[in-house]
Amino acid sequence: MRFLADESCDFAVVRALRAKGHVVTAVGEVAAGVPDERVIAMAVREGAVLLTEDKDFGQLVFAEQRAAAGVIFIRFPAMFRAELPQVVCHLVEQRGEKLVGSFVVVRPGRIRVAHRPRGGE
Repeated sequence: MRFLADESCDFAVVRALRAKGHVVTAVGEVAAGVPDERVIAMAVREGAVLLTEDKDFGQLVFAEQRAAAGVIFIRFPAMFRAELPQVVCHLVEQRGEKLVGSFVVVRPGRIRVAHRPRGGE
Protein backbone atom coordinates (compact mmCIF):
# COMPACT_ATOMS: atom_id res chain seq x y z
CA MET A 1 0.00 0.00 0.00
CA ARG A 2 0.92 3.62 -0.42
CA PHE A 3 0.99 6.03 2.49
CA LEU A 4 1.74 9.71 2.95
CA ALA A 5 2.97 10.57 6.45
CA ASP A 6 2.18 14.09 7.59
CA GLU A 7 4.94 15.88 9.49
CA SER A 8 3.03 15.23 12.73
CA CYS A 9 3.25 11.45 12.26
CA ASP A 10 5.74 9.68 14.51
CA PHE A 11 8.63 8.69 12.23
CA ALA A 12 8.85 5.29 13.92
CA VAL A 13 5.58 4.48 12.11
CA VAL A 14 7.14 5.49 8.78
CA ARG A 15 10.17 3.26 9.40
CA ALA A 16 8.02 0.31 10.51
CA LEU A 17 5.73 0.48 7.46
CA ARG A 18 8.71 0.82 5.11
CA ALA A 19 10.31 -2.22 6.75
CA LYS A 20 7.12 -4.17 5.93
CA GLY A 21 7.48 -3.22 2.25
CA HIS A 22 4.95 -0.40 2.07
CA VAL A 23 5.64 2.75 0.09
CA VAL A 24 5.63 5.63 2.57
CA THR A 25 6.33 9.20 1.52
CA ALA A 26 7.15 11.42 4.48
CA VAL A 27 6.08 15.03 3.99
CA GLY A 28 9.02 16.17 6.12
CA GLU A 29 11.39 14.57 3.60
CA VAL A 30 9.82 15.94 0.43
CA ALA A 31 7.84 19.10 1.22
CA ALA A 32 8.45 20.25 4.78
CA GLY A 33 6.22 23.01 6.04
CA VAL A 34 3.43 22.74 3.46
CA PRO A 35 -0.09 23.54 4.67
CA ASP A 36 -2.55 20.78 5.50
CA GLU A 37 -4.64 21.50 2.40
CA ARG A 38 -1.63 20.74 0.19
CA VAL A 39 -0.78 17.63 2.20
CA ILE A 40 -4.23 16.14 1.70
CA ALA A 41 -4.10 17.06 -2.00
CA MET A 42 -0.72 15.29 -2.27
CA ALA A 43 -2.22 12.15 -0.71
CA VAL A 44 -5.12 12.19 -3.17
CA ARG A 45 -2.79 12.77 -6.12
CA GLU A 46 -0.58 9.84 -5.03
CA GLY A 47 -3.53 7.59 -4.10
CA ALA A 48 -1.99 7.31 -0.64
CA VAL A 49 -3.62 6.84 2.75
CA LEU A 50 -2.66 9.77 4.96
CA LEU A 51 -0.98 9.05 8.31
CA THR A 52 -1.36 11.91 10.77
CA GLU A 53 -1.58 12.96 14.39
CA ASP A 54 -3.05 16.34 13.43
CA LYS A 55 -6.77 16.67 14.24
CA ASP A 56 -7.12 19.39 11.60
CA PHE A 57 -7.40 16.66 8.97
CA GLY A 58 -10.68 15.53 10.52
CA GLN A 59 -11.98 19.05 9.98
CA LEU A 60 -10.79 19.03 6.36
CA VAL A 61 -12.28 15.63 5.53
CA PHE A 62 -15.60 15.86 7.38
CA ALA A 63 -16.54 19.53 7.81
CA GLU A 64 -14.97 20.84 4.59
CA GLN A 65 -15.57 17.56 2.69
CA ARG A 66 -12.12 17.50 1.12
CA ALA A 67 -11.32 14.50 -1.02
CA ALA A 68 -9.15 11.91 0.71
CA ALA A 69 -7.79 8.51 -0.29
CA GLY A 70 -8.07 7.51 3.37
CA VAL A 71 -6.80 8.82 6.69
CA ILE A 72 -5.27 7.07 9.69
CA PHE A 73 -5.54 9.51 12.58
CA ILE A 74 -3.22 8.50 15.42
CA ARG A 75 -4.13 9.43 19.01
CA PHE A 76 -1.49 7.83 21.24
CA PRO A 77 -0.42 9.40 24.55
CA ALA A 78 3.25 9.39 25.51
CA MET A 79 2.97 6.40 27.85
CA PHE A 80 1.90 4.15 24.91
CA ARG A 81 4.19 5.48 22.16
CA ALA A 82 6.45 2.41 22.12
CA GLU A 83 3.49 0.30 20.90
CA LEU A 84 2.51 2.69 18.11
CA PRO A 85 4.51 1.32 15.14
CA GLN A 86 3.37 -2.24 15.88
CA VAL A 87 -0.28 -1.18 16.25
CA VAL A 88 -0.30 0.69 12.93
CA CYS A 89 1.44 -2.17 11.10
CA HIS A 90 -1.07 -4.63 12.55
CA LEU A 91 -3.95 -2.37 11.45
CA VAL A 92 -2.56 -2.27 7.90
CA GLU A 93 -2.06 -6.05 7.83
CA GLN A 94 -5.59 -6.70 9.11
CA ARG A 95 -7.55 -4.08 7.15
CA GLY A 96 -5.37 -3.59 4.05
CA GLU A 97 -7.24 -2.04 1.14
CA LYS A 98 -10.31 -1.47 3.33
CA LEU A 99 -8.39 1.53 4.70
CA VAL A 100 -8.74 3.28 1.35
CA GLY A 101 -11.63 5.73 1.57
CA SER A 102 -11.94 5.34 5.35
CA PHE A 103 -11.15 7.64 8.23
CA VAL A 104 -9.56 5.53 10.95
CA VAL A 105 -8.89 6.72 14.49
CA VAL A 106 -6.23 4.66 16.27
CA ARG A 107 -5.99 4.81 20.06
CA PRO A 108 -4.39 2.41 22.51
CA GLY A 109 -6.66 -0.63 22.60
CA ARG A 110 -9.20 0.87 20.22
CA ILE A 111 -9.58 1.36 16.48
CA ARG A 112 -12.59 3.17 15.06
CA VAL A 113 -13.32 3.15 11.33
CA ALA A 114 -15.66 5.68 9.73
CA HIS A 115 -16.35 6.01 6.06
CA ARG A 116 -15.74 9.45 4.71
CA PRO A 117 -18.81 11.43 3.71
CA ARG A 118 -19.42 11.70 -0.02
CA GLY A 119 -18.46 14.89 -1.76
CA GLY A 120 -15.19 16.75 -1.84
CA GLU A 121 -13.05 18.24 -4.52
